[in-house]
Amino acid sequence: MLQQTTVKAVGPYYQRFLEKFPTVEALAAAERDDVLSAWAGLGYYSRARNLHACAQQVMALGGFPQDVAGLRALPGVGAYTAAAVAAIAFGVPVVPVDGNVERITARLFAVEEPLPAARKRLAELAEGLNTERAAQARPSDFAQALFDLGASLCSPRTPACSLCPWRENCAAYKAGIAATLPRKAPKVARPVRYGAHFLAVDAADQVLLRKRPETGLLAAMTELPGTDWRSEPWPESEAVAQAPCAADWQVCGVVRHVFTHFTLEVTVYAARVKHFSNQAVQSGFLAPVGGVGGLSLPSVMLKCIKLGLKAL
Repeated sequence: MLQQTTVKAVGPYYQRFLEKFPTVEALAAAERDDVLSAWAGLGYYSRARNLHACAQQVMALGGFPQDVAGLRALPGVGAYTAAAVAAIAFGVPVVPVDGNVERITARLFAVEEPLPAARKRLAELAEGLNTERAAQARPSDFAQALFDLGASLCSPRTPACSLCPWRENCAAYKAGIAATLPRKAPKVARPVRYGAHFLAVDAADQVLLRKRPETGLLAAMTELPGTDWRSEPWPESEAVAQAPCAADWQVCGVVRHVFTHFTLEVTVYAARVKHFSNQAVQSGFLAPVGGVGGLSLPSVMLKCIKLGLKAL
């Protein structure tokens, strides 16, 4: 959960998640929709799908692999996670490379090439940080000590070099450039995509929803029916032509949501209908308006529903 999400945001989710899925066995046996629902609001939903698939694979294997290669083979487990689990949980003498360790390494070796291009070189250099006997003997302590060093003394903006135990071996400290490293390439502006989604509520206070495709962004999550997300805005006539049913659609406003690689602007339409046709229901499913909070709805869709309900 802490990958790309803050500790403050994760805390309540983590507690609820453990209460619902207290063991790997419980998580593996759960329905995927239940896992996605428990994750809803944290973003990066591929993490939840991979976590569920990982639990199922661990159960099939009879337990967790205890080496880096075996851990890397699990769904959603990358180089950093595999190395961190191997070192901390199983005592394998490897160096997990997170942002803190990248920063320490860039300064120790005075790597001035900017990120992300320097990432491969920094990972290679970091592999040699644990060559001393004490580090090899205590892989778990060494890995966590590196994380703590980067989070405290070797901080991003004002490193406390005078207190650092490695300052005499730090090339950036000697050159007086520690605070400038690691350097980063200029950020590229996020492109904007546009979509339109439709909130229809019937006389029984049911809302029409549908599932997203099994692959791609927000895969298998629940959403309001709507258009594709494209690089050009949707004129009202084009958008309404893709509405899930005939209705007196009104524009409620625009929801703006930032993803990793683009910003999404969704025009929200809302309408009251007496009942949904069989054709409309076949394209999705109905849910009570008051129960949508328990579904696997991503944050952007919760925003759209809230805006649409406010207008009805």
